[in-house]
Amino acid sequence: MPEMEPSRSDAGGFLGTEVEKQLKAAFDALPFDIPVYLFTRKGEGDAMDRAARSLAGVFQKLSSRIRLRELDVGDREGNRLKISSSPTFVFGPERYSIKYLGVPFGEEGKTLVGALLLLGLGSSGLGEESLKIMKRLDSRREIKVFVSPTCPYCPEQAIHAIKAAMERPDLVSLEIIDIQSNPEIADRYSAFSVPQVYANDILIAQGAQPEELFILSLVKLEPQTVFIPESDAEVVETDVVIVGGGPAGLTAGIYAVRSGLKTVVVERGALGGQVATTPIVENYPGFTRVPGKTLVDILVSHALEYVQIFPGEEVVDIRFGDTMEVLTSRRRFVARAVILATGARYRHLDVPGEMRLAGRGVSYCATCDGPLFRGKRVIVVGGGNSATTEALYLHNIGVDVTIVHRRDTLRAQEHLVRSVQDSGIPVLWNTEVREIRGVEKVKEVSVYNNRTGETSSLPVDGVFIAVGYVPTVDLARKIGVELTPDGFIRHDSRHRTNIPGVYSAGDVEGGYKQIVTAMGQGTEAALSVFEDLRNPYWLDEDGWVGSLVIKKRGNDLSSRGA
Repeated sequence: MPEMEPSRSDAGGFLGTEVEKQLKAAFDALPFDIPVYLFTRKGEGDAMDRAARSLAGVFQKLSSRIRLRELDVGDREGNRLKISSSPTFVFGPERYSIKYLGVPFGEEGKTLVGALLLLGLGSSGLGEESLKIMKRLDSRREIKVFVSPTCPYCPEQAIHAIKAAMERPDLVSLEIIDIQSNPEIADRYSAFSVPQVYANDILIAQGAQPEELFILSLVKLEPQTVFIPESDAEVVETDVVIVGGGPAGLTAGIYAVRSGLKTVVVERGALGGQVATTPIVENYPGFTRVPGKTLVDILVSHALEYVQIFPGEEVVDIRFGDTMEVLTSRRRFVARAVILATGARYRHLDVPGEMRLAGRGVSYCATCDGPLFRGKRVIVVGGGNSATTEALYLHNIGVDVTIVHRRDTLRAQEHLVRSVQDSGIPVLWNTEVREIRGVEKVKEVSVYNNRTGETSSLPVDGVFIAVGYVPTVDLARKIGVELTPDGFIRHDSRHRTNIPGVYSAGDVEGGYKQIVTAMGQGTEAALSVFEDLRNPYWLDEDGWVGSLVIKKRGNDLSSRGA
């Protein structure tokens, strides 16, 4: 093994005497040897090769634990390890696939030291939550972390990646790429700011992240901005369980905790509800335009400062007794009150092209997306109050709008029908949309006249679907919550349902389908819960339930007079 001399007289002169002592003690205390290969070009090589040799020599002198070999890029070992760049450090080559392309000088010295220490420990050092996430990884990940010696944030990302490669050497390979030493690779990936992380050539992170977010981004193969710790608890005792993690539920969680109530949010699907899949939200107070996912991330991050969130869990039942038992697909919650913020979804046409072009010309909210279509031609599908209201709104903001309705008369209220007529909005009667067409965005629709049997094409820039909402009330119906004739949860002005201790908020109540409205309802519901738990409205002076008797066997509910 060739001797590699540091560029100064000794390691202490290069690192500083005190740093050398600390590193030497740390390396000597490690339980395992640290095999490192340095690949350079034959002969003296260029300045980068010489700098890499000097740095390698410094660390080789620190401890006998560091087993360093210098090899040529073009030799058999270099071909076996697929080395094509000089200089390249390879860490633990017989067990791991961890490469550093360049010279880890400057801030990147922290990456080098971190890599050596982790190899000497023989453990990835990932935290408990990160380990849980890594267990989900079931396919290969080829990571590239772009770094610079002048970047103080790069070592953190690089160390996260090293830990991932050590934890799952069967599936994870890693290249840490110094953009100053390898400008051509940086240019190929447009990595002009660091740190940037790619996995399988997909950008998964820009800037430094906490370890858990890095690992989550790696596993999901997309950038993650919010990490929610998992809980193994089988029983969780709390004051309030909020069912639903949309704007209403998350806001209710914030205000319930601020009122002094221990609160959890349980969400079976994506946090943020429909907002999470809305490409652009317009005129949310404080933002002229903001991506829906960005708004959700802000809201979730805020909520996490107050409330514990249980994502990916479905509430399957609520049982009543001295306390409420909220049963999910994973655990049991014992609570004093429940807020149902389960939301509602737009009713779909279920025609070809609808889901594929959603957010690219297909919309379910004129208030949200209408301004994007000023001066363009769109259709509104439907014939009720929602459809006529949306058509009038679009017409008033300068959109060329036509109503497409499957019947021969509108089913909306008379004043809305009259407004449509007075505005001169055309209506295609007895007409059904059979297909929505377009490649990158909506270009036309195929329509069918159910009176004549004719099919034709209609060029449009947008399709606004207003055929009603489907409230998510399966749980409410199961536990005996009263519903309105339209299928939404019936509630009073304080968001109380007919069952004492059960409240509602957001789109599941009907009314305006706006983010700010849902948040206001969530706030009101949380404050009502706080006040009612202090002074239960359902108990009379003798402690009896005034308007409803809750039998303590299962969910058998029966009413009695006050």
